[in-house]
Amino acid sequence: MTQPHKTLWRWAFFLGLSCLPVHAQNVQFLPEIDTYFRLNSVLQTYLEAKSDHDGGDPLQAGIGPSVQLYLKPLVKLKAVTAFDLDDAKKRLFVLEAGYRYIAAPNTPTTNRMLTSATFNFPLRAGFHMSDRNRADLDWTNGRLNWRYRNKLTVERTVAVHSYHLIPYCAVEPYYESRFNKWSTTALYAGSLFPVGPHVEFNPYYQHANNTGGHRNHPENAVGLALYLFFSLEGK
Repeated sequence: MTQPHKTLWRWAFFLGLSCLPVHAQNVQFLPEIDTYFRLNSVLQTYLEAKSDHDGGDPLQAGIGPSVQLYLKPLVKLKAVTAFDLDDAKKRLFVLEAGYRYIAAPNTPTTNRMLTSATFNFPLRAGFHMSDRNRADLDWTNGRLNWRYRNKLTVERTVAVHSYHLIPYCAVEPYYESRFNKWSTTALYAGSLFPVGPHVEFNPYYQHANNTGGHRNHPENAVGLALYLFFSLEGK
């Protein structure tokens, strides 16, 4: 078995472990692995497998594909994201559609269709800002719920000797149809760590305030995502 396949199996194992109930801990661990395939200059697809508790949901695991369609890269965006391996961040406007199969212990499975539109902006002093508008349609036990979430992220590449890391912070409010209100606000702080031309790590901290019930239910988590990037263009 080749090294990339070994890595994929290890992350699948960690993802499965993270879905087990955790009662003695106040901080959840959220592993993730995303594999990106650039098809041509305007099209990219990826497969996502991750653990999350988005919008106040119980700890769950989701897997599924997405496809991204975007415009040609901007020169200024290419400059501020030169060391980020994600080709979509170099584009002013990105459209995405995808599917996720979501499961959790003792909980009915969910089929989710998602669509999003993301705007990327180059800022002064080397900062990069993205604004993602995403809508989810969830089918669970024959019932349909929808969710709108808007994630605003600001990041900047920092040089440490010859290495470049990309710290960031983000905020993401959620509107939930089942509560008929803005029920969750998630805050993120982390950093991207590119390793070679194909691998990028994303360790982060997440704090979420969930008010879907009568009282606020705060949640804290640490996440570790592995992003793999490949190009099929010209092959």
